[in-house]
Amino acid sequence: MEDISRHIAVTLRALREQRGWSLDRTARETGVSKAMLGQIERGESSPTVATLWKLASGFRVSFSGLLGGGSAPSERVRHGAETVWGEDAAGMQVEPLFPFDPLLGFELFVITLAPGAISESAPHAPGVVEHLVVIEGALEMRLDDDWQRLETGEGLRFAADRPHAYRNAATTPTRFHNVIHYPRDIESLND
Repeated sequence: MEDISRHIAVTLRALREQRGWSLDRTARETGVSKAMLGQIERGESSPTVATLWKLASGFRVSFSGLLGGGSAPSERVRHGAETVWGEDAAGMQVEPLFPFDPLLGFELFVITLAPGAISESAPHAPGVVEHLVVIEGALEMRLDDDWQRLETGEGLRFAADRPHAYRNAATTPTRFHNVIHYPRDIESLND
């Protein structure tokens, strides 16, 4: 986890420098407070999944690019082999299966929600679309103000550039695949 936090700190600083953004400008563009941005850059704080999404959306980069790593055009993956962004305060754990591919414009994650966990997500960049497929347990999904329940084997596709949330109301963990498609103007951090 320390290596990921260090990578995020270095990446955040590099993104700001590439754009010539101050901490104030970065806070305005991402919705993450200036104090939190400074703590992340200094390695004093590990951002939550929700904060990472705000950073990715504000900088118009892929989520997996913030976590590090890349994938080859032909790569075999195994669940549990990639870096896992440890369970955050909301009870969400994210494991990249296929990091962002700029040619195809998507990335694939396995997401685990702890029992009773809820993760609120701010709108992503315009044009971002998510595809969810529940692989274990049941997932409650909120789009705008409407909650829907997805059982194992069920999926949902939605425009992720609006408020949404994931909830596990059960007493056992819920796992789901999350494919995120980006519009063509999202940058690759793995070039």
